[in-house]
Amino acid sequence: MEQFLADYGYFALFSMSFLASTLIPLGSEWLLIAMLLNRHEPAMVVTVASIGNYLGACTSFLIGIYGGPLLIHKVLRISDHDQARAMRLYSRYGSLSLLFSWLPVIGDPLCLIGGVLRISFARFSLLVFSGKLTRYAIVAYLTLKTMAVASP
Repeated sequence: MEQFLADYGYFALFSMSFLASTLIPLGSEWLLIAMLLNRHEPAMVVTVASIGNYLGACTSFLIGIYGGPLLIHKVLRISDHDQARAMRLYSRYGSLSLLFSWLPVIGDPLCLIGGVLRISFARFSLLVFSGKLTRYAIVAYLTLKTMAVASP
């Protein structure tokens, strides 16, 4: 495992973080922790994981933008009136839910809905990246703190 992390650690972390933030049910925290336990640079580990996870969320957002009309009109059969109402409500209050895009199960659909409802990309980026960076920073902090306590 140590040789794998030495050879492919950051690329593997980026890829796993990216895929974990799409609708594919994966987790990337275990790899972040493994890299920290193998003494990789904490700031770099958190940065790579956050960027990969954010870009995966952007993929879901884009799927929402370009697949949204099909989903809204053909699959869910939502009227234009109801869609406009939902967009007003979500952009006013619901877009803050994107801070929780890091949560398992509900996080990926939140990014998809942000695209479907065409939340501004700047707002989407700020909320999603902030949430994902905070999550990885907390995981890293707790891992490093535990390592410090466990070391003699």
